[in-house]
Amino acid sequence: MNKDFFTQESFETRVSCPLCHSEMVMHWQRDNIPYFGDVMYISANCKCSFRFADTMILTSKEPMRYELTVENLEDLDARVIRSTSGTIRIPEMGINIEPGAVSDSYITNIEGVLQRVRDVLEMAGRWVKDDEERLSRSQDLLCMLDEVLEGKRTITVIVEDPMGNSAIISKKVREYKLTKEEIEKLNTGMIVFDVDKSELEMDVSDNVQPLGGN
Repeated sequence: MNKDFFTQESFETRVSCPLCHSEMVMHWQRDNIPYFGDVMYISANCKCSFRFADTMILTSKEPMRYELTVENLEDLDARVIRSTSGTIRIPEMGINIEPGAVSDSYITNIEGVLQRVRDVLEMAGRWVKDDEERLSRSQDLLCMLDEVLEGKRTITVIVEDPMGNSAIISKKVREYKLTKEEIEKLNTGMIVFDVDKSELEMDVSDNVQPLGGN
């Protein structure tokens, strides 16, 4: 693929599906995010049900950790960019959202992240409705989420990305460069487009853990 393609607003490429090996179309859409720079949205869907979505940062980024203390309603508006290689943690709630081979990228805000967590917790609650202890834990976390969304509880939202393609955008955010040891502990969950082979390659780090709790 010619690098000049990345200057276009949008284009398509054809690749082989990593699951069924049929030809599928990959869509590329360029955009600019204020305070963050140029990005490329990438998506593909195959008739076999395989799907892929990611947000590629077009500028060089270092492996980073972003930490934001969410303590009022204004903090809920902080923008969150989560690529397929990004991990989101909320330590006060024991929540880890780790990337896997089927992870989606998205751009939202802190409130949007918490709403995604709520959806998972509500689903988990239905799955463990006959387990009194786990159901109670799920309900406690939902109550904590409500308090955060009402500005009554403080939490820390952490975003880590060994590829440097995720971030929290806020004047209050604390930024740290990840060490080599920290990077090695993170999953990437990446599905990589090889421009030389014109095909998708699966990263070996495909351990999917949408939610982990204490």
